[in-house]
This record gives sequence, C-alpha cells and structure tokens, in this order.
Amino acid sequence: MMLSSLQGKLSVERMCTLAQVSRAGFYRWLKTKEPAAEETAVRSAIQEIAVQHRRWYGYRRITAQLRQRGMVVNRKRVLRMMQEDNLLAIRIRKFVPTTDSRHSFEVYLNLAKRMELTAPNQLWVADLTYIRVQQEFVYLAVVLDAFSRRVIGWALNRSLRSTVAVDALQQAIEQRKPLPGLVHHSDRGVQYASEDYINVLRKHGATCSMSRVGNPYDNARCESFLKTLKQEEIYCREYRDMEDLRVHSSAFIEEYYNRRRLHSALGYVSPAAFEHASEQSTGPAARMSFVSHQEI
Repeated sequence: MMLSSLQGKLSVERMCTLAQVSRAGFYRWLKTKEPAAEETAVRSAIQEIAVQHRRWYGYRRITAQLRQRGMVVNRKRVLRMMQEDNLLAIRIRKFVPTTDSRHSFEVYLNLAKRMELTAPNQLWVADLTYIRVQQEFVYLAVVLDAFSRRVIGWALNRSLRSTVAVDALQQAIEQRKPLPGLVHHSDRGVQYASEDYINVLRKHGATCSMSRVGNPYDNARCESFLKTLKQEEIYCREYRDMEDLRVHSSAFIEEYYNRRRLHSALGYVSPAAFEHASEQSTGPAARMSFVSHQEI
C-alpha cells in the first residue's frame, strides 16, 4: 500500500512522533520501500525551501536544511534536482568594496588577525558601502559580531561623512552593551579613523584595530555580509526611495539574515542560533585569546 494512502492529513513530523521513530529513520525506510515517494518528498522539500528563501539558497544550504529536517541526502543529489527544476541560486553582479584611507588621522594596529574568539562581544567588525536608489546614492554602514557573523548595528544615510558609521556603532552598543575590552576592527577609512568614531569606542572601553594597507581580506567577514546583502536583497529589487530601502533592509537583516539564513561558516545554522548554542555550552563570560607569532 502506498504511503500517501496511509498518511492522510498527518505531516511527516507528526507521523514520526506518533510512531516514536526519528525522521531520518523514516526517510531511510521510505527510500528503501518506496523510492519514488521518497524522491518526490525530497524534490518537494527542495522546492519549498528554494521558494521560501526566494532562490537565494544554493545547493549546500538547501542540503543542510534538508538534513535538519531528517532527510538523508547528499549535495550531489540536491544539486542534480535543483538543476533539473531550474532552482539554482540567483547570483547577480560583482561586489566592489571601496575605501578612502587618504586622511591624517591615526591608524591602529591590526589585532583581529591574532584573535581566537570563544563568545560574542569579543571582536566587532565594521564596514560601509554604497547603494543606488533611483537617481541617488545612499550609504550603508554595518557592524557585525565576528564570532557569530550577526549584524548588531546598521545605518543608512545620504552622506558618506562619519555620522553614518557612528550611527551604526551606536546602535550596536545600545543593543549589545559590551563590557570594556571589546576589540573593534575596520579598514582604515576616514569614517572609522575620525575623532567622532574613535571617541565613541574609547568611551565604552573598546580597543581599535585596523586592516593592513593593501589587504582588504582582513575585514572579510563584514565584506562577505555586504556581498550577501547586495546579491540576495539589493540587486533583486528597485527601491522607490531611501525609506523603502530602509524597510526592506531591516526585514532582510533583522528577520532573515540574523535569524533564519543558514551560514556556512557557522556549520549551517543562523547567527542567532549560533549565539544561543554558544551561550548554552560556554556561558556569556567566555574569554578570548590571542595567537602568538602571527604577522599583524
């Protein structure tokens, strides 16, 4: 007898609960007994996840999410199905970061390269970029927690002066309330070297760290997020004005990226889930350490 005739309106999760079996065990049994039904179930789940994430997810993230649902699949199989159903992730345009480091402000030693992170609020990374809205450019500044890749502060402004970076930093401080000893890392751009920005860091006991000249990869975590934001949100829409951009950026950052989007560097969990798991296992008072004998 086919599974569908027995299942009725029960979900797979409910069926497994009632039968006291794991979902992974159920899908292994289904693949053996009813391979066509299992193939349909996997394909349906792939389509559901792809649509839910607006085709932002590639086959690796979809594979991870399928496994979290208990499905026994490998990446090659998921890739094949996505190719057959034309569901491969959309990737548009090349991301080009920009930095103006031609200023007379003090620059600081790169501490980020030596740090081994064990908890949130040990190292923050910051960066900014431009976004075109209709006939004007606006600027977005972000602050990430380097441990979890979670966006903890962001701000939009029509001006590239230091205020947009300061606004993002102030939001991060208000949300996280970090203890003295936090290291803040950025490039050597004038917005981050300005007196206004440095004074906010010093007021809260933070130590400043900056990328080396000609090595933008020192700030790769933040640049990776900006690339994701542009590819998965900014380039997929046409915004009426800056307020329209603000609304959609907030939804992407706060609701999707931080809480739902699986991050490959975090073992395919969201930044929020990664932080929660870290607090459960180590507690919020975990200490960071520094690696010796590395070039900074």
